Order: sequence, then structure tokens, then C-alpha cells
Amino acid sequence: MDLILWRHAEAQLLQAGQDDMQRSLTPKGERQARRISAWLNRSLPKSTRILVSPALRTQQTAQSLERRFETVASLAPGHPADELLKAAHWPDADEPVLIVGHQPTLGIVAARLLAGADQAWSVKKGAIWWLACRDRDGVTQVTLQAVHRPDKAFAA
Repeated sequence: MDLILWRHAEAQLLQAGQDDMQRSLTPKGERQARRISAWLNRSLPKSTRILVSPALRTQQTAQSLERRFETVASLAPGHPADELLKAAHWPDADEPVLIVGHQPTLGIVAARLLAGADQAWSVKKGAIWWLACRDRDGVTQVTLQAVHRPDKAFAA
């Protein structure tokens, strides 16, 4: 199973009295989302399930893909890593799963799957971490397939 973790692109700062769920992308964030989307659209299989937090900034990030996605309440800020993995059907999903979500949950999931420890690894705004799980001789292995940041050049 492939699990792609995509942190929302740069969002407006939280203003006094504003609901965190309603923060929108900045113009820079919109550019970041388009740049990563271009790479993802060349790389993701058509069968990829796309699951997105209900927060406005994640919805806007996912919309840049111009693909159908599902909004999942348990991916909202503050929800634990276990809920993300459950929503993704990790490690048993038949198709790749792309999660558009938040820190620190994405970093905790990456650390748990790659290092076996719940640590708050940093996933930069707009970046993706592509993980793959396979069974080799009865042992489950998780590998890091790619990490891309929207502010760094990368090949197609």
C-alpha cells in the first residue's frame, strides 16, 4: 500500500476571533499547491483515494489537484494519528491513499511508520511524504519513496 501524506500549503495567519478551520491559503500557498499538484497528477495512479481534512486550507490545497476527493472529519486538526491510519485503511488498502492534512499528525504518522516511534517530525507546509508498505518474507516493511517540497525544484 502507498500512503501519501500532504501537508496543506501556506495559510493565512489566525486572526483574533477567527475559527482556525476557516483559514484560507495565501497567494504563496496557492502557488505551492499548484506546484505539488502538477507533480502528483503525473505520479499518482488514477485509482488513488484522496482523503481531506474539512479545514478550508486543506480543501483548497486538494482542489488544486482537480480530482474527486472525500472530506473526512477525523483528519481535522487535533485528531490523533490512529484516526488518520484508520481512515486510510493502513496498511491494508488495495489502492494508494493520499491524505491532505495537518501537523503535527502527519509528522507523527511518518515517524511511527518509518521509525516505530510517535515523534513530532516536521512536514513542511505544502510538502508531501510518499510512503510504501510491503510484506517481504512475512515481515512488514515501510519505505520512504519520495519527499517533495513546493519551494524546491524536482524532476517529473
